[in-house]
Amino acid sequence: MDARFNMFDNETAMKFFKRFANAGQVIQRSSLPQSTQELVSLRASQINGCGWCIDMHTKEAVAAGESAVRLNLVAAWREATVFTEAEQAALALAEEGTRLADAHQGVSDETWAQVRKHYDDDQIAALVALVALINAANRLAVIVHQRGGSYQPGMFAGAFE
Repeated sequence: MDARFNMFDNETAMKFFKRFANAGQVIQRSSLPQSTQELVSLRASQINGCGWCIDMHTKEAVAAGESAVRLNLVAAWREATVFTEAEQAALALAEEGTRLADAHQGVSDETWAQVRKHYDDDQIAALVALVALINAANRLAVIVHQRGGSYQPGMFAGAFE
């Protein structure tokens, strides 16, 4: 399946991506650990079936030093011993925040309590914004059939400034 539309070769899309990337920079520069950011982005992308984003966040995580074992276990994080309690809270928030239509209450009180236990207010703001942003990115890529496999770590560094 080829991409339906080249979002990277359209003036309107590039104007949007510049602003989108600026929002992402706020999250990247936050005190939320980079490894947590990549794990959350990867998990939401897995749920949404976004090959482009799975490719991107797996490769960015590896480039940042994340282990293959942890990346391979993200999809089954509840059944793994390699994630901290804080990372488990972030992954639970990512799942519940991504699957909003599956639960009438959205994010559970239990998950929220775990997030509050492990993260400060600035990190929570970044985490909530990240879940929203990665879900938007997943939808953009899935709608136009942007396929995974060609991403290179850092390939967009400075591209939208």
